[in-house]
Amino acid sequence: MELARTVYKITQSLPEEEKFGLVAQMRRAVISISANIAEGSSRRTAVDFARFLEIALGSSFELETYLELVRSFDQNKSNEVSLVMDKLHLIQKRVNALRESILKPK
Repeated sequence: MELARTVYKITQSLPEEEKFGLVAQMRRAVISISANIAEGSSRRTAVDFARFLEIALGSSFELETYLELVRSFDQNKSNEVSLVMDKLHLIQKRVNALRESILKPK
């Protein structure tokens, strides 16, 4: 959720013409990460939970693509985007590790 707040701050300063394009896509993707983790945690089986974790990972890679676009459009945001990318990569590693541990045979 901290990542979502940070992405919202970054998107506030993007051009107005991106409000319904890139901004909306970035916000949707970042919200999808935590929402799918939360929803998946309520599922009855490990396989179901793992599926929601996969969806969260997909959203995280989608967000990564959008962040790269922002960086390519505005070099002034490069440092800010790099910090967000570092957080995002950590989240990706943690979600993937959780997914693997859930699916590991016992």
